[in-house]
Amino acid sequence: MDKIVVTNRKAHRDYNILKVWEAGIELKGSEVKSIRDVRANLNDSFARVENGQILLYNMHISPYDRASVFNVEPQRVRRLLLHKNQISKIAGEVFQRGLTLVPLRLYFNERGFAKVELALCRGKKLYDRRRDMMRREADLEIKRAMKSRRK
Repeated sequence: MDKIVVTNRKAHRDYNILKVWEAGIELKGSEVKSIRDVRANLNDSFARVENGQILLYNMHISPYDRASVFNVEPQRVRRLLLHKNQISKIAGEVFQRGLTLVPLRLYFNERGFAKVELALCRGKKLYDRRRDMMRREADLEIKRAMKSRRK
């Protein structure tokens, strides 16, 4: 039973998700406490493969109120923890044209460790997004019609 802290709702709208991995994240103590208080944000965050490591950029974790001197910069670059063979597979797929690493959600697993669900994505075109919106609206109309017929 995972405790989901933050989800990246924009990712599902703006990208086609191809593959998903679970990665640990290297955090300081005050950051973990701030995440437990649900003071994190994944919007506009992304990951890159650099020097055999996967680094997470633009993830905002608000400073913990009671940490005083031990607080760190809210948008610092954070290292994701994966096995070396997973990193090499991801690096091989990212270097294909047009693929991006995007975090989908941040959560605590059963053991209490902070995890990030990392996805390999391809950006959607504007017409793909419009088609998805039209499909969603059509499904809602069908559900409404079925619900009114049952009454």
